[in-house]
This record gives sequence, structure tokens and C-alpha cells, in this order.
Amino acid sequence: MTITTSLDSIAPGQSIRYGETLVSAAGAFELGFFNPGTSGRLYVGVWYKDSPSTVVWVANREAPLNNASGVLQVNDQGLLVLLDATKRTVWSSNTSSISKNPIAQLLDTGNLVVRNGHGNNMDNLLWQSFDYPCDTLLPGMKLGWNLVTGVEWFLSSWKSAEDPGHGDNTIKIDIQGYPQSFQLKGNTIKYRAGHWNGLTFTGYPFGRPNSIFNYEFVFNDKELYYEDELLNRSVFTRYVISNLGVGQRFVWTSQTSSWEVMSVAIADQCQNYAFCGTYSICNIFNIPVCACLKGFVPKHPEEWNVSYWSSGCIKRIPLECNNNDGFQKYTGLKLPDTSSSQYNKTMNLTECQKSCLLNCSCTAYASLDIRNGGSGCLLWFDGLLDIMQFAEGGQDLYIRVPASELHSKILFLKFFVLFLYCKFLRFLHIYQCEEWMSF
Repeated sequence: MTITTSLDSIAPGQSIRYGETLVSAAGAFELGFFNPGTSGRLYVGVWYKDSPSTVVWVANREAPLNNASGVLQVNDQGLLVLLDATKRTVWSSNTSSISKNPIAQLLDTGNLVVRNGHGNNMDNLLWQSFDYPCDTLLPGMKLGWNLVTGVEWFLSSWKSAEDPGHGDNTIKIDIQGYPQSFQLKGNTIKYRAGHWNGLTFTGYPFGRPNSIFNYEFVFNDKELYYEDELLNRSVFTRYVISNLGVGQRFVWTSQTSSWEVMSVAIADQCQNYAFCGTYSICNIFNIPVCACLKGFVPKHPEEWNVSYWSSGCIKRIPLECNNNDGFQKYTGLKLPDTSSSQYNKTMNLTECQKSCLLNCSCTAYASLDIRNGGSGCLLWFDGLLDIMQFAEGGQDLYIRVPASELHSKILFLKFFVLFLYCKFLRFLHIYQCEEWMSF
């Protein structure tokens, strides 16, 4: 039996036991003990008041209680502690801040915080659950890095439907090169959402503005993170990475009192990380799905002949590494992995091209931010990996090619245009074409 109190907070000397809960001020979220499935193990968690089975955060993920004798309390030092029947600490929050009359409070965002008890100032929290995400990203929760402390905010799936321990599937922001989002299984990259282009992640061009929340990406000297900013507090939305590795966004429908799937990460062949290898492009609507970029050929043709493309492609003609090199423009792309990239937020696209030409290792360039016609500069070095062609949306990419590739293309176009012109003249019974074509 669950005893729901009207309290949203506890102070030293107060506690929450099995069957008791805290409820946020507006009744959005609830905190208490829960037992997933039939395991018999107990955890402290936060869930939606109107959807008790939807747990969004778990305190003691790796340290379950084996019976109902546990107690959650806040001590005089400002630590949240979970004690078992023998008063042994099973789990505790960590804080080095000095507390004065600490209070643990469940907010209407789903954030469980510990703060000093005087007033309602939330600027100097002693601790908050939003710094320790589980499998669910709630509006206002960060995915990224505190660049000052080195703390990383990332999602990690449950081990199973009955075990909220840290599972194999994670979603992280990698800060090597220009920051980008990855989904991993263990230490293996499964999918790459890519870098933030000012509107969305480059791997999800359909992530456009909506009436429920705004996409926010913050990148400064102190923090680097993605978050959802809720536009309507009466609407509940969450993004979840399941124990099977499926990422889904849900929206609560009050009319049916159920969760509706708003979006799901599509896992076709081209979404698999580096499916076609380097210097290649994946297009799920083509047969075969993998093709070398212009000016490149399969590194191991015998593998490509049996539809094994991960070895990628190599340059047909080496770059000349001078100002005579040019660039082939591609449109509608998921841009390459930015792990070996460099960026400049103030350059324009012309300056970006010049900067690429000055470095022999530069293989491609693109606008860093696609808003308002594009701004900034993103440069790639060495191999171009995990490029995907979209049917709609996507970005422009300029790939470096030797001058000889460009000249042969220009010469071919000249001959083709002249050929068509001669056909037209013959139609008019004019016969000077052989003379013009003789050069």
C-alpha cells in the first residue's frame, strides 16, 4: 500500500519508508520505493504521478534493497542517504558543499534536489538528480559535459526490464574534435547522431521545431550540453534509451492516459556507424547502398563485389597539395565523423575553403552553423567516415579533389555541350562540327 503525502520535501529528522512517497508541488512527479517486475528487489526512484510504472530516475541502480525495511533521509551534512534494516548506508548522494538546514525536495521537473533550507533559491544546489541521468532524458536535463569539473552527463539503459542497473547501451556527447553525439553498446559505436548544426544534429535532419519543446545546444568555456526546453508545462515528454538499444521519444496523451511514440531512431543499414567505410556514401534508397565518393575507388574491390563495404574507398589520384586542388560539392548529407576535425566559429565559407587549401591534410569543409545562410567553418582531416545521403534535408559538404579530376570533368562537359550543339546544327543542316571537334 502506498501512502502519498502532500509533502514535496523532507528535512533532517524526516524520512521516507516503503509505501510512503513525496509528490512534487503541482503533482507531476512522485518519489518513493518501487519493485520492478517480480524480482523482489527494491529501489528508490522518481516516476510520473499519473503513470507510476514510468520510472524516470533511480537512486540505487547498482545497490537494491532485499526487503522493505529501507529508509531514505537527508542528514545534517546535506547528504541523501538510503539505509537498510541494519542502518547500513546502501546509497548516498555526494556533495562537498557546506549545508545549512538542508532540505531534499522533488521539483515539478522531476529533479530531486538537495538545497539549503532558507528561501527557495535554486541557484546554489548542494546536489541534484539531474546530474546523474539514467535511461531517460527529461526536459531541463543535460546531455554533455561540465568542462570545468569534467563531469559527464549521459544516458545509460537499464540492464533489463526488471533490473535498472547500468546497461550496455549509452548515449553520449564526445568532445574529441568538434563535439558530436554517439550511441554505444559497451565501447562499440553503434550509431552517430553527429554534431549540432545550429538547428539539430546533422544525422537527424527531421529534428525540426515543434509545439512541445525547443532543441537547445549550449557550448561555452564552462559547459557543453544538449537539452530539451519544454514550451508547455502541462505536456509531458521524455526520451528513453531502452535495454535493447532503441531510442524513442514519448509524449503523454491525457485523453487516453497513455504514452504515444513521437519519434523513434530508425536503425537501417545506413544508420550503422561507418557501414560503408571511409570516403564512401551510404544511400538506403540505392542498390547497392554503398558507393565511393567521386574520385575514389574501393580499397578492396573483391570485398565490395560481395557486398562487404566496411573497408571503404581510397583516392584514385593523389591530391596535388597546392592551390590547384578543387572541391566537389555534395548536398543533402549527414556530414562525416568530426573526431578529426577542426572548427572556427567566425569564418565564412570562402575563408573556410582557403583555410582547407592551406593544409595538405585537409580533406573537406562545410559550414559549422546552417542557420541564416550558414556561418562558421568545419574542416576535416584524414579519412571521411560515416557519410549518409538523405532524401530530404541534410547539409552541403565540399570534398577536396585533385585538379586533374576537375579538369577532366570540365573537359568532358565541354565536349558534351559541343556534341549537343552539333546535333542541333545538323538538324538545321549546318555541317561545321567536324572542324570544331577536331581540336
